[in-house]
Amino acid sequence: MEEIIVDLCIIGSGPAGQKAAIQAVKLGKTVVVVEKAPEPGGQCLYSGTIPSKSLREAILDLTRFYERGFATQSSPSEVSFEDLNKRLSKVIEEERNMVYRQFKKNNIRLIQGSARFENQHMLIVVDNDYRLLCQIKSENFIIATGSQPRNPKEITFDDDVILDSTRLLKLRKIPKSMLVLGGGIIGSEYASFFAALGTEVVIIDKKAHILPMLDSEIGIHLQTALTDIGLRFLGGKEPEEVSRVDNRARVKFKDGSVLEADIVLYALGRVANVSSLHIENTGVSLNDKGYVPVNSLFQTVVPSIYAVGDVIGGPCLASTSMEQGRLAARHACGAQTHQFPEFYPIGIYTIPEISSCGYTEDELKAMGYRYEVGRAYYYEIARSHIVGSNLGMFKILFHAETLEILGVHVIGRSATEVIHIGQIAKSFNAKIDYFIDQIFNYPTYAEGYRVAALNGYNKVAYKKIKKF
Repeated sequence: MEEIIVDLCIIGSGPAGQKAAIQAVKLGKTVVVVEKAPEPGGQCLYSGTIPSKSLREAILDLTRFYERGFATQSSPSEVSFEDLNKRLSKVIEEERNMVYRQFKKNNIRLIQGSARFENQHMLIVVDNDYRLLCQIKSENFIIATGSQPRNPKEITFDDDVILDSTRLLKLRKIPKSMLVLGGGIIGSEYASFFAALGTEVVIIDKKAHILPMLDSEIGIHLQTALTDIGLRFLGGKEPEEVSRVDNRARVKFKDGSVLEADIVLYALGRVANVSSLHIENTGVSLNDKGYVPVNSLFQTVVPSIYAVGDVIGGPCLASTSMEQGRLAARHACGAQTHQFPEFYPIGIYTIPEISSCGYTEDELKAMGYRYEVGRAYYYEIARSHIVGSNLGMFKILFHAETLEILGVHVIGRSATEVIHIGQIAKSFNAKIDYFIDQIFNYPTYAEGYRVAALNGYNKVAYKKIKKF
């Protein structure tokens, strides 16, 4: 048995683990990464962000979704899952090769096997047959093992009718009907993808609206847009029993109602993927939500053991996980670091996509802020007419007196790309008139910032004039 002694051992090779490893090597530390799966990349690469966003892009392209605005026929083009899987496979292969390339370039050793803590300073790695591969001793450990669907034991999941977000990617044909249990990010994204394919989709959630964390006005726009592509939402309902009957999904709800469809996607939460780690041997335990609790430096109750990414709970974004991994590695290696940013962009890849940074209008009301709103609708922007997608809006929230930008929310095509302009402006404490005084390329979506800024600023200026 090989004994490995390093400065830092990272468990998991997803976005958080990758960035932690690279940062530690750049600081001159010896690093080893343990990955349970046959190849590196984590669930982000094989069943999460990369395949889901690749699937979305493939659906938009192959169905010629955005060309429907110019066509007289609105039904989607015929697409097979074989067509979609070809696109997914190519993207995953290219991303996987990039991970290998970065590890090789930075001399990061990758060990394939299942990690198990023996104590706070040592773990062992076993193969799929539980044969001992090596023993790793390290000054510090970073747990970056991600999350997995929170699947109740009483539900019998399979690969073609009763599905979670991982199993959904194994489908071989496009269903005619689909039930989605859960109106969170994962449920809403996949629901919109299949609705764009022509599937009859119903989202069911106990809450009154899908994605309740959104700015309320943006949420209304989303629900309207999803209705336009044939998606239905039923709120205030909780599932009691999920079963397979004659090769169809059947869901009985607590109110006594029953719904059936070709498939059901169970998307009611996720839990930390740590069941095989034996973290109890270190003195670390999970919180009541099933995640690893950490402090602001991403340390667990054991200072030499860090946890980052989905394993610690929200926001559960690849982008935030990367930065968490980098910051944890810096602290573990004794380098100067900083607190995780208070504000960061959130991207939701529904159809249409949504991105936001900063406060929502509801939050500002609760805090008693005097604020104003600037809006720009996509139908006002020439770029929208050119590409055939007029649905969407920019919404900028700013202080009514200081004019300081407080929040930016965008729904519509390329929302996740243009949000960074607002993010940077907010991080530099820019005021709303900053956008007014700048020149934007024309025709672009980005000029929506200027239109929204003018809309908001004119409201404030008009009120001042009216006083006199």
